[in-house]
Amino acid sequence: MQFCATLRKPGNLKPLRSTSTALTNKRSYSSEDREYLHKSIVPTMHYQKSLPRLPVPKLEDTIKRYLAAQRPLLDDDQFSTTEKLARDFENGVGKQMHEELVAQDKQNKHTSYISAPWFDMYLSARDSVVLNFNPFMSFNPDPKTEYNNQLVRATNMVASAVRFMKTLRAGLLEPEVFHLNPAKSDTDSFKKLIRWVPSSLSWYGAFMVNAYPLDMSQYFRLFNATRIPKQGKDELFTDPKGRHLLVMRGGNMYVFDVMDRDGNLVEPAEIQAHLKHILSDPTPAAAHPLGLLTSENRDTWARLREKLLATGNGEVLGLVDSALFCLCLDDENMNDHIHISHNMLHGDGTNRWYDKSFSIIMAKCGNAAINFEHSWGDGVAVLRFQNEVFKDSTENPLVNPGSQPAAVDSASAVRRLQFNLDAELENGVIKAKENFHTAVSKLTIDAMQFMKGGKEQLKKKKLSPDAIAQLAFQMGFLRQYGQTVATYESCSTAAFRHGRTETIRPLTKEAAMAQGFDRHLFAMKYLANSKGQALHSLYQDPAYAAINHNILSTSTLTSPAVNLGGFAPVVPNGFGVGYGVHDEWIGCNVSSYPERNVHEFLQCVHKSLEDIFSVLEGKPLS
Repeated sequence: MQFCATLRKPGNLKPLRSTSTALTNKRSYSSEDREYLHKSIVPTMHYQKSLPRLPVPKLEDTIKRYLAAQRPLLDDDQFSTTEKLARDFENGVGKQMHEELVAQDKQNKHTSYISAPWFDMYLSARDSVVLNFNPFMSFNPDPKTEYNNQLVRATNMVASAVRFMKTLRAGLLEPEVFHLNPAKSDTDSFKKLIRWVPSSLSWYGAFMVNAYPLDMSQYFRLFNATRIPKQGKDELFTDPKGRHLLVMRGGNMYVFDVMDRDGNLVEPAEIQAHLKHILSDPTPAAAHPLGLLTSENRDTWARLREKLLATGNGEVLGLVDSALFCLCLDDENMNDHIHISHNMLHGDGTNRWYDKSFSIIMAKCGNAAINFEHSWGDGVAVLRFQNEVFKDSTENPLVNPGSQPAAVDSASAVRRLQFNLDAELENGVIKAKENFHTAVSKLTIDAMQFMKGGKEQLKKKKLSPDAIAQLAFQMGFLRQYGQTVATYESCSTAAFRHGRTETIRPLTKEAAMAQGFDRHLFAMKYLANSKGQALHSLYQDPAYAAINHNILSTSTLTSPAVNLGGFAPVVPNGFGVGYGVHDEWIGCNVSSYPERNVHEFLQCVHKSLEDIFSVLEGKPLS
């Protein structure tokens, strides 16, 4: 996961920065508009049809970039071998595979060449989604401290989430657009003009004023969506008819409607009453919390789910799967950032349904975060949702600390889900709990703040803040372990239709323009496998395996809504490096397993940043 959008990391749009309505524009609010966050002049999906297609890079460019990335990681003999294999691939079977990929891409102009292979990669993975895929992003506290009460904040966030969903489905959500010249493009006058341009041409109209609309095809899977375990390969399920919310507390599961039969938001005071009813429910914690099964190996979970269906649990599982989203109400207070990271990334496994498209986790103290399942999409949609919900729930709260819950019959409106469990299922939950604790007990998380400089100082020196952070990670690892290793930084390719991510190696600009090498090589490998063809020796090269064994897996995210984010390492001997370069400081939230010392790594990164800033200030190195 990554804050960006990649194999296990949440949503980052780097280097693109979107200036959608969330967190940028003030907006008026009235009781008549309670159903929607805002009403965009330009329809939400106005640009989607005319988005440029994700280009398939030229094979010779991919090989050149692949070798450039390998050079620092290999000695001369190793590089000579890798270069020979790469050239043989380029001039032989690779040429044929590339031509087949291009031909296949031309036959599927509605999508991108990476979309189907990427979905397949995620859904075919049999590892647990916990630690291996699901990341988290925590919310900043509400600036009004009294609104951080668990019940008040949960009510406001649920209401804002429903309003986001309704705004999206009504086509009234501001399109996601990256503005290079917002004075020209992020204006009502331009929006009033561009809305009349046919959707098949609208992207070109935005391009003329240096605005770049972003792909929004993943947004529909935010709500009423769940990953369903199946033997060999999972499936994504979506049922937009669901009007209910799934709430978890103490491992027990509850549902109640948050929209009425006409699709309108239920009165916030009723939502508050229902959540209060759940928080005060004296039912003991679940003896066999079913949520633990969603943390299991996917084939194991698939087998147990079939057993659940066979023992008469189809209707209640359907309610779980079709719920708008999951709200996890935890009975625990958070002590510090490390505690927050562990709780929001994995928790104890009992009060989560990790397969839901996303869950809002709300601690007793009001600390909140989003944990999301990664197969359905990257962090772009989740971050937009988080930004909008934070802004709306803090600026336009529908209940306040003095609000009284509605006098309604919550005991009738709220249903606690009951499951029929036989001995095999109960034992399955017990085994899942053992496996879960074995896995999470190995994870260590630590954080670091470098307070001697940040984005402002670096920009004055005409340096890329992200490049400096990445340099500090390389220096820190070299200082700690005496070597450089494969490093992964995810970059969104949402500027293209059905774009997913690309890996930034030393190629920042190329990756953002879908001209990296990783996805191209991956797609050709996927194509060969799908046709039952033997893989070329390039894919058997230890150097290819090594560059895809990402010991440093990194992702960056900065947003006024987000306090911190995190994910586990993608390999057992790696680090999961979440970071943000802020105006005056640089922060890192890093995870590791026992093979690595995360505390020492952060000390080395801090020392590297000290050295970098000392050089920039003309000071001698200590």
